[in-house]
Amino acid sequence: MNIFKKIADYRTETERLAWTGTFAEYIEMLRRQPHLAMTAHARVYEMIASHGILEENGRRKYNFFEKEIFGLDSAIEKLVEEYFHSAARRLDVRKRILLLMGPVSGGKSTIVTMLKRGLEQFSRTDQGAVYAIKGCPMHEEPLHLIPHELRGEVEQEFGVKIEGNLCPSCQIRLRDEYGGRIEEVLVERVLLSEDNRVGIGTFSPSDPKSQDIADLTGSIDFSTITEYGSESDPRAYRFDGELNKANRGLMEFQEMLKCDEKFLWNLLSLTQEGNFKAGRFALISADELIIAHTNESEYKSFIANKKNEALQSRMIVMPIPYNLKVSDEEKIYAKLIKQSDMKHVHIAPHALRAAAIFSILTRLKESKKQGMDLVKKMRMYDGEEVEGYKETDLKEMQSEYLEEGMSGIDPRYVINRISSALIRQGLEFINALDVLRALKDGLDQHPSITKEERERYLNFISIARKEYDELAKKEVQKAFVYSFDESAKTLFNNYLDNIEAYCNWTKIKDPLTGEEMDPDERLMRSIEEQIGISENAKKAFREEILIRMSSYSRKGKRFDYSSHERLREAIEKKLFADLKDIVKITTSTKTPDENQLKRINEVIKRLVEEHGYTTASANELLRYVGSLLNR
Repeated sequence: MNIFKKIADYRTETERLAWTGTFAEYIEMLRRQPHLAMTAHARVYEMIASHGILEENGRRKYNFFEKEIFGLDSAIEKLVEEYFHSAARRLDVRKRILLLMGPVSGGKSTIVTMLKRGLEQFSRTDQGAVYAIKGCPMHEEPLHLIPHELRGEVEQEFGVKIEGNLCPSCQIRLRDEYGGRIEEVLVERVLLSEDNRVGIGTFSPSDPKSQDIADLTGSIDFSTITEYGSESDPRAYRFDGELNKANRGLMEFQEMLKCDEKFLWNLLSLTQEGNFKAGRFALISADELIIAHTNESEYKSFIANKKNEALQSRMIVMPIPYNLKVSDEEKIYAKLIKQSDMKHVHIAPHALRAAAIFSILTRLKESKKQGMDLVKKMRMYDGEEVEGYKETDLKEMQSEYLEEGMSGIDPRYVINRISSALIRQGLEFINALDVLRALKDGLDQHPSITKEERERYLNFISIARKEYDELAKKEVQKAFVYSFDESAKTLFNNYLDNIEAYCNWTKIKDPLTGEEMDPDERLMRSIEEQIGISENAKKAFREEILIRMSSYSRKGKRFDYSSHERLREAIEKKLFADLKDIVKITTSTKTPDENQLKRINEVIKRLVEEHGYTTASANELLRYVGSLLNR
């Protein structure tokens, strides 16, 4: 890559996007493209929508968040539809502060950062172009130049809405520089940028004694007082507060509820009326989305204070809980590790999954459903089928506790512990046992967990270890079969032929001799017994499989090895049972003979090529599974 060519291309593109013209020219542009006058809330929604929206099972997924936010589909859908989409359509929620509330390290800051970066990129596109009065310190909407008496006609003709008044600075410039001729006022295209303080602002509270309200609303420029003679002259005022600079875009209010009350008063009229008070001026119009974030304990303290009722009523609170899906939690850890300089240390398959299982178990609440334990619940949340439970049971569990996911171990703690395992000297790889050991050691140093929680968490580490043990055994047993999938499919098809003949009272034709035979009861039972199907229940189970096959056929879908979760489990267990002794002897022998050594090398090769291990981590896996099978 030629970095200087890339920089030159970027500079050329920025120069191409630059545009300056008169207000009259802007009006002609607006006639063709009314979307140029969209509000800040509409701009945020259109930016999200421009990346694509997927409809799945009646739910909406937003491509914009896919690469960074995992496992929060419901929270994101609610956030976009109930706030951004509604606000974009000028419903009353646009007059509210958006408050993201959730546990630490849950993704709140990531969501806000994504919105800010997304707006910056969107303003560089034709669809997201932003035009402002040239020289305005607040990058003001040019339509504010139109007198109030004429706005109704303009709105009707152009299909736009004009809200807000000229800022004090533009009012005096219109009078002195342009002599009131609004058609000659210069308009420019601006690119939103947090670094350049154009349309994106960030406010973070500091010491209440030293914090100045000017950080939000701007301040008097005392060096110009003698020149202009009055503090109420706009030329003697710096319109450089965060509320000024975030106009036309978004302002992030970090740790909003830690702020001194006086800093929040300005937000009352800004949210409801779209303006705020600064200096000795009339109310200043601002069109911006205010987004804040806080944790649950601070929010509860805030709403408990009666003084905050006015501000509380002007907030839309969006809960952002922890992710509750194991597979998505793995993606979070993989993303965070990818951003580090530890890529040279191999992370063996299932290591991050073991950590994810532990994390999710700490966040789940016990279900009231009979027979449902946390492990089954965890599997169902992750999209797995659990015997005896249906989709309706899953939905009922998800609505049992509104606060589920608002507590438990946070991703930051887990990634800290994985980092401590990765950083040890001379490591080629780490596996699930290293990660679980690091998590266990870290519980002693964790400052905020009680003795009871520690005991609970240690139990969850044991459960995660058991889950990993099963995964490890399956991985090795699969690798021992030259083509596990082919063997499974052959056994699967053989079983289907036999149950079809059994249920239809027909015979099976031997493919070699052509001889007609009775269904192989021994084969069918050897598979069914793997998942606890009793002699009395075998007929119902076989008929259920046939009904499922018929249903797939009617829908034009192929019924295959992975179409029935329980049958797939039975087939795998049958293959594993047949293999167990071979695997046990081969993996646990200290002095393998020539044939055993050849088989071990073949298995290691398969683990490396097909399952993502290194030679060292595959050898370690074989030793570990050998010890498991010998217990």
